[in-house]
Amino acid sequence: MLYCTAMYLKKRSFSQLSSILWLIVLAIVVVGCPSKTIRYPAEHERLLRIDQALESLRSAYQRKDRSGFHAMLLPLDELDELKRQAELDFEAFSAISIEFKTERVVIEKDDIDVLIHWQGTWKRDADDIPIRQRGYARLQWVGTHSILLRSAQGDLPFGMKTKQLLSEPPLPPTQPR
Repeated sequence: MLYCTAMYLKKRSFSQLSSILWLIVLAIVVVGCPSKTIRYPAEHERLLRIDQALESLRSAYQRKDRSGFHAMLLPLDELDELKRQAELDFEAFSAISIEFKTERVVIEKDDIDVLIHWQGTWKRDADDIPIRQRGYARLQWVGTHSILLRSAQGDLPFGMKTKQLLSEPPLPPTQPR
């Protein structure tokens, strides 16, 4: 078949050949680039709100915005420890830089599980060597229009002050002379 096509094209002039090639390229482009329509607009909007909630939590923590951070959390007793750990970080570090990479989002009715990889740096002073850490966490959110954090599990980025204290070796006891 290729041989027959080549013989046919050989008989045609160069301008006809180039016209045929342009038509083939145009056909491929038209078929290969369908318009992008959103199939499920309500679910798409909800995913955008979830992404915005995650970004608001990250940004508030990084900016050390206490009220913004607390506004992203449901008023539950089980989140009090998370709030306390974030407060310790806000007081201990002069600069916090953190990135979230979403691995997976699982939505079941009003319950939302967001699995993230995070990495960040925490500095006590401007000229201090930063503490670099990374981890994997599960953030459980709730809501459809207003997305709020209900629970957090795993290796969380909040509470770096406590993690640092736990990882430092204890000072040897001083003995009297």
